[in-house]
Amino acid sequence: MDCFPFHPKRVRAHASVKRVREHASVKRANKDPLFLTGVTFPPDYHVSPETLVKLSVFDAKDKNQDSNNFLGSVTFSIGDLLRAKDERLTLNLRSSDGACAAGTVVVSRLKMGEMEEVDVDHIATDIPSQKCPLVCESASHVCSDRENNPVTGPVFKNPVCKVYRFQTVDSKWLLVREQMEECTLSFSIPKQLLLLYIREDMNRMQDLKELGELSPHWDNLRKEVMTRYGGVISSYQETLAEMDKTSGRSFKPSCCKAQKSLEFIPINLHTQRMRVTCPRKTDTFYDIVTVGAPAAHYQGFKCGGLQRLLSRYEAEKKSFSTAYQCIYYSPEHTAKAQEVLSSVSLLQPLITSLADQLLQAAQERSSSGLKDVLKNLSDKTEQFVHTLKDELVKSALLALHAAQPGYVSKNQRQNPVQTGQQQGHTNCGQNHSPVQDLPGHSPATLVSENTAVCNNVEGSQTTSIREGGPLTLKHQDSIPHQTEFDEEEWDRVWANVAKCLNCVIAMVDKLQEDDNSRQQSAPEQQRADVITSHNNTGDWREQLKPVVTRLKECVTEVVEKAKKAMTFVLLQEAVCSIPQGFLLQQRRDVVFSQALAALACGFIMRLYAGMEDKGFLQQLHLVGLLAQFESLLSTYSEEIGMLEDMEVGISDLQRVRFKITEAKTDDLSDLQPSVCGQRDHFTVEVPLPRLLFQTLPEEIRSGKLLHIFPVLFNVGINEQQTIAERFGDISLQERINHKNFELLEAYYKLLSESMPQECLPSFHSQTDVKELLETLGQNVVTKKRKNVEILWIAGTICRRLNGIRFTSCKSAKDRTSMSVTLEQCALLRDEHHLSKDFFVRALDCMRREGCRIENVQKNIRCRKYAFNMLQLMAFPKCYRPPEGTYGKVDS
Repeated sequence: MDCFPFHPKRVRAHASVKRVREHASVKRANKDPLFLTGVTFPPDYHVSPETLVKLSVFDAKDKNQDSNNFLGSVTFSIGDLLRAKDERLTLNLRSSDGACAAGTVVVSRLKMGEMEEVDVDHIATDIPSQKCPLVCESASHVCSDRENNPVTGPVFKNPVCKVYRFQTVDSKWLLVREQMEECTLSFSIPKQLLLLYIREDMNRMQDLKELGELSPHWDNLRKEVMTRYGGVISSYQETLAEMDKTSGRSFKPSCCKAQKSLEFIPINLHTQRMRVTCPRKTDTFYDIVTVGAPAAHYQGFKCGGLQRLLSRYEAEKKSFSTAYQCIYYSPEHTAKAQEVLSSVSLLQPLITSLADQLLQAAQERSSSGLKDVLKNLSDKTEQFVHTLKDELVKSALLALHAAQPGYVSKNQRQNPVQTGQQQGHTNCGQNHSPVQDLPGHSPATLVSENTAVCNNVEGSQTTSIREGGPLTLKHQDSIPHQTEFDEEEWDRVWANVAKCLNCVIAMVDKLQEDDNSRQQSAPEQQRADVITSHNNTGDWREQLKPVVTRLKECVTEVVEKAKKAMTFVLLQEAVCSIPQGFLLQQRRDVVFSQALAALACGFIMRLYAGMEDKGFLQQLHLVGLLAQFESLLSTYSEEIGMLEDMEVGISDLQRVRFKITEAKTDDLSDLQPSVCGQRDHFTVEVPLPRLLFQTLPEEIRSGKLLHIFPVLFNVGINEQQTIAERFGDISLQERINHKNFELLEAYYKLLSESMPQECLPSFHSQTDVKELLETLGQNVVTKKRKNVEILWIAGTICRRLNGIRFTSCKSAKDRTSMSVTLEQCALLRDEHHLSKDFFVRALDCMRREGCRIENVQKNIRCRKYAFNMLQLMAFPKCYRPPEGTYGKVDS
């Protein structure tokens, strides 16, 4: 497909061939205006060298009315253009009588390459008070061919394309294509997460039911917790039902950021790719993901964001444990309990399956099969035993024993009269918690004394904190002493798993040794008879079956006890969380959902771009990918809460793993990514077509989980940040940048130790990554207002390390647009020798007519950035849009 840019030096140009019509923009108050427009001839036009093109130029008196004066026209043939030097014609316009010249038109031929997929629109790029020789084109908002792409079709859609031609320092031309797309993961990932949240909470309720009979006190608390879980499940089901009603949309506009039914959806999630074509060089791609800051906008920020709320909640939780007569478990022990539950749930079916495979191999008398299966069985069983080798399980079993009905403590049995006299009083100093002996606990930091209080008291005598009444306490020394509970029972049960595994290993060795001995001692002629008479196909299986069955029974017994123990730990955590903890969990779910959708989008985009890069694929499975989030939020007013939400949401992405799988078919529906797991760990599975999947390294094809290393850097740039820097507090921003610099440094160290530097991408700029890290470290600790250099250096390091780039502000359309266009022009300058004289003009061109202004239009139905003159005075100069592109609009 060929595109013909026209440069008419008047007000409006029309080019027509078989009613092809294009318009340049209106130019006012300029003595020497320049306009750019273009025409694309679709394939069905059958354009030939003999085809004539007529250009007509009109003076538009009023842009909003169809009133204009004819200035001149000119006709040329396609053959004239193709034969011209550099395929460029300079033509004089003639008036209607053919006498006087009415200006000139320059016509160029431009091959658009990938633009064959789309219908070409126009861009007018006029720079006040100076001529702009930039050739710019744009693509339509819909691209039907793109949907049929077997790789990107189900994920990216609705492309918007813009094409520019910029001059380099050596007077050559760069062809630059901008392409912005929506991502279907905006909705599909949150929907899948909601289903997983619902399933996890329903499983938690079932686990609580399976704790069995508890004392009235604990049974009342269990019912209250289950009611809370039920409320969360109901809320999530309603949200999911509302989301299912939304069809055909693949992004959430910024004006809907506070809509409850869409609170799990990321705001304005888009991908943007800049493709640069240089003379005699391979095309280069630069990708970025833009998304509104992951935050709970519907819930608001009156009390701050997640980081502040979680810190306050942890401090208050100890007092809740006192009021509810619970053991206080630290966040580390709660996380450990969740980890144990997840691990045993995963490992038990694996061990059972491997045990059955072992019996099958025994029945088939396959020595190699027995050896391979036994090795896997040993590895998984040892992992299982190691997971449960934790004092937390033992102490939780002790606490659960004390919470059962009919339990009487040692002191009660020894001093029943004295115990009765102490009813209604609290003496926390006499109690002992089984958790106190765990690492990280001390009597000063634990409130765990009343775990088994009221076990023999009717439920009505225990008043919960939400009823506002005083707590009725009985039997202060209710946690049993170590001698009262048979601790050795758990040790025996737990150790039996390892003993049973040893028996299985010994039996397999014995069977194979006996078989080898008989085969070596028996004469060749008699070997078949010996095997037939003494080793029929059922013997190995029958001899192995008892020890294998015993192993499975021991594993089941251990899982049952461990599951109850850890569920009881989480019950106490949930009791202490009423009601604030449940609200915080919902907020965290919302923020994480938005962050994960953006991460999955960026991962897939980066994966597709690097499929032919062996160094990238090696880095992917050896180390993992860096995900660098750039934030432009201020540390003032509501945006502090957004940043606090975003910090926790980005940090929670460390729990995510990616797995690349082979798609069942090449049908687009089978190429949609899926999510599995639960809150403490999620896995995103990315299916690829079979032929593409086969090109991956063996490690990735075998299902190795791929790690992500998220980092966040924030620098506020607006007028609210000015207030924060002069009169407020920017410690949150400083802490975030310092902490994430250390994470980035650790990632680079890991990467350097794991693979050679040659595997990393090469850039024209020769600055070493280590140097860049040193400069970033200096900027992070330097007290400098609006130090945007932090963002520039962090973004450069990310690209050098094959990372995924993200840029965010509140809605990802205004400040984000300024940042993205600045980064693109900086890359053109630093990597492709964009002329310095063209830098500002290219920057203004992208901001005025590029993909980002289209993004604004998609969000608020207006082509104006939401800035006013007063705000822009506080912006760093390079983040200010060109005049006429901003105004007071709803954002």
